[in-house]
Amino acid sequence: MRIRIVLKFLGVIAFVVSGWMIIPFVYSAAAKGRDAGVFAVSICAGFAASAALYLGGRGADMSKMRTREVMASVSFAWTVSSFISAFPYWLEGAAPTYTDAFFESMSGFTTTGATIFESLDALPRGLLLWRALTHWLGGMGMIVLTLALLPVAGVGFQMFSAESPGMVHEKITPRLRQTAAALWGIYLGFTALLTLLLYMSGFSFFEALNHSMATISTGGFSTHSSSVAYFGNARAEWMITLFMFMSGANFALYIHAMKGRSLKNFLADPEFRFYSLFAAAASAAASAALYAGGRYESLAEAFRYGTFQAVSFITTTGFVSANYSAWPHFVQALLFVCLFPGACAGSTAGGIKQIRLLVACRHAARQISRTLSPRAVLVHPIGGAALEPSVVSSCLAFIGLYLAAFIGGAFAITIFEPDFMTAVSAAASALSNVGPAFGRLGDGGSFGGQAPAAKWIYAFLMMIGRLELYTVLVIFSREFRREGIIFSK
Repeated sequence: MRIRIVLKFLGVIAFVVSGWMIIPFVYSAAAKGRDAGVFAVSICAGFAASAALYLGGRGADMSKMRTREVMASVSFAWTVSSFISAFPYWLEGAAPTYTDAFFESMSGFTTTGATIFESLDALPRGLLLWRALTHWLGGMGMIVLTLALLPVAGVGFQMFSAESPGMVHEKITPRLRQTAAALWGIYLGFTALLTLLLYMSGFSFFEALNHSMATISTGGFSTHSSSVAYFGNARAEWMITLFMFMSGANFALYIHAMKGRSLKNFLADPEFRFYSLFAAAASAAASAALYAGGRYESLAEAFRYGTFQAVSFITTTGFVSANYSAWPHFVQALLFVCLFPGACAGSTAGGIKQIRLLVACRHAARQISRTLSPRAVLVHPIGGAALEPSVVSSCLAFIGLYLAAFIGGAFAITIFEPDFMTAVSAAASALSNVGPAFGRLGDGGSFGGQAPAAKWIYAFLMMIGRLELYTVLVIFSREFRREGIIFSK
């Protein structure tokens, strides 16, 4: 691996991340907030780190990246971004240790939404805005944004594929820069629209903007410790539910819909149909159980809370609208299951992704049919096309690796966390980028009381979950290390 190429690219990413800190700095300075000076120092430190990295890679040609450099650049880009964006939390003193600050930063960029803060209501507004910006940037992807602004010739699509979640990656438009710009255009448009709707529903503009960025990125950071439950606003909850569901769809479908001025491609997409059915079934089951269990007096109220929480978990947003730890065990078990599947490939959500589950289900159906008719030629198509063996193998391998990462992470967390349910659910939540967990971390509880070593494990799980395992884990493979590191240009 030619390290200079990687360093040069990391310098660009560090520059972009540091530049975004100017927004909360200007806001805090205009509002005479106490954290304006903290952001000024953080911006200077970030630009200094950017300059050091870029100079370390001076003379390197980023267009000559190979797969090794691409994988390393993408993985380290998220680490460097979290390292720099942690400065404001740490320097302001809101995070007691740098470990806490890094955890909060990684949780933001990976759109996990887990927090170490016990009371968000006491934080300066500049920090709250920065938290929202980190997962808004991470939702669509910092590298996708960088490619939209400063495309890297020759390797842009490799980086796009390495960072973007899902199985199939398409340029959508002839040029990658146009694809990245189109994705960010849709993303920005959704954010602006939801901000306006929430503002009209009674939110302040600051709260509307923060919750809009949290919703569209499926991140889940709120401005209040009790999350969306703080507002008790049914109209706003339904709007957030709708936009969480929309953000869980493949964003390429929106671009195709705009081009063709039709929504037919949504109905024709097998993953979107499977995703819609899964979300509807989980919402209906949760709502029915809440009503039957006497948790809510009216079916409408049970449907409101059950649907919101089910969609929040499936899309890995992690907003909380009620005390779900007090709900019937059936609903809690259902929500725990919803930690894993995630939404669609090409969305801002984490998790395994619905398309992989659909492929696995179709393959299982084919195997059951083959048991009854071993000599028959069986085809279980998806989207009118037969499943290729390589696609099935890839999906099953990913699901197996995902479950292995979850089990390994859960075992590691149990070393530091005495409560088994807390450890297991927190590991699943971190890997799937959901945020809320169960046990001692129920109802979006703070991770601040977790052991420092456990927080680093959570941060690692968040990153490999956001980058879909392979991009990060390949760095630890024997094949990757075989050539070593060289300093040539």
